[in-house]
Amino acid sequence: MPVSLTPAAAERVRSFIVNRGRGVGLRLGVKKTGCSGYAYVVNYADEVAAGDRVFEDSGVKVIVDAESLPYVDGTEIDFVKQGLNEAFKFRNPNVRGECGCGESFNV
Repeated sequence: MPVSLTPAAAERVRSFIVNRGRGVGLRLGVKKTGCSGYAYVVNYADEVAAGDRVFEDSGVKVIVDAESLPYVDGTEIDFVKQGLNEAFKFRNPNVRGECGCGESFNV
């Protein structure tokens, strides 16, 4: 299943890359951490590496490394602003539980 972006997330990535002056898309991965097991790692990508899987949504590329793909396959990425806070939010069908603070998840 593809990794997708909401319109708000796609616009945020596009505007950030334009302001940054370089980049090919958004890189999504996971790392082992936290009280539940895994946490998302989000960066702006300057290149696509061998073995990366590239999804495109609303004209924006989402790049996922092969090791992270089983954990994020089918995820929808949103960008949410709440008062002064703004962040990417993830709707991941693979998540079976999250820690109380919302920083990590398990599959």
